[in-house]
Amino acid sequence: MKIAVFTLLCIFIILVSGCKGKSFPRKTMSGNPIFEGWYADPHAVIYGDTYWVYPTYSAPYKEQTFLDCFSSKDLINWTKHSHILDTAAVKWAKKCLWAPAAIEKEGKYYLFFGANDVHEGEVGGIGIAVADCPEGPYKDLLGRPLINEIVNGAQPIDQFVYEEGGDYYMYYGGWGHCNVVKLKKDFSGLECFKDGSFYKEITPQGYVEGSFMFKKDGKYYFMWSEGGWTGPDYCVAYAIAQSPFGPFQRIGKILQQDDRVATGAGHHSVVNVPETDQWYIFYHRHPVGDRNGNHRETCIDKLEFDKNGYIKPVKITFEGVDRQKI
Repeated sequence: MKIAVFTLLCIFIILVSGCKGKSFPRKTMSGNPIFEGWYADPHAVIYGDTYWVYPTYSAPYKEQTFLDCFSSKDLINWTKHSHILDTAAVKWAKKCLWAPAAIEKEGKYYLFFGANDVHEGEVGGIGIAVADCPEGPYKDLLGRPLINEIVNGAQPIDQFVYEEGGDYYMYYGGWGHCNVVKLKKDFSGLECFKDGSFYKEITPQGYVEGSFMFKKDGKYYFMWSEGGWTGPDYCVAYAIAQSPFGPFQRIGKILQQDDRVATGAGHHSVVNVPETDQWYIFYHRHPVGDRNGNHRETCIDKLEFDKNGYIKPVKITFEGVDRQKI
């Protein structure tokens, strides 16, 4: 017995000695996908010193009954937070918890989400959940959908909430139509615009779904997805306007497939690291040769601009991006 213990001790000493002085490679790039699992429609946001990504769990409709999220301090190492919201917490939602949009307001964290793949006459649409911390757990804020109806032909999905001057606007819509609405201060409902209307259609040419907007150098960049979400033609296009209400004239595509890397690159969000000119685009895509429409992976690549402020075509990569702390 003593001989066996002594032998094991010698082996351990040899292994440790052999490793002494050696350095092991440290992961310096995010890699794509940035985390494991089938996830789509990623909404990325910065809270404090942390990046957060809120995606759709990519699976058959009846299995899309919950949302996970992921956090990182450096875009390299990601922590999974499971089931931050599910249909048990949203009594009117039965399936298809889709494309969450995250925003913080007055110390509370909100997720706007689509549910039930709603059609005319059905219960579903855009809901709101609230939590005390970014990773939840989230609970239903209203006990009902914020928007249930089909207005201007826009299915109530794929919402994005934008704040300007203390006012909150929500852009949303599928089926080739996009509306903008103004939210009440407490998010309990819609507030009418100055002309008395509640819904304004702002659909740009080519729009299908997946609206997103950011402001840079005084200009409004409105972005959306085109094509079919299960196919290789899925992509992202954009417009630039002088107002958050447009008019939005399509400029062109900036994110699409590279058949050497991945297909169907789309439904994205954009993050700018505060006080820097570092911009990133989070999006999903399909592995080359994989024809299962639900097999979507969340990825990240650089978003860059030319000297005139136009977005350069995004190069999709396997490597992803460098380490970037906030």
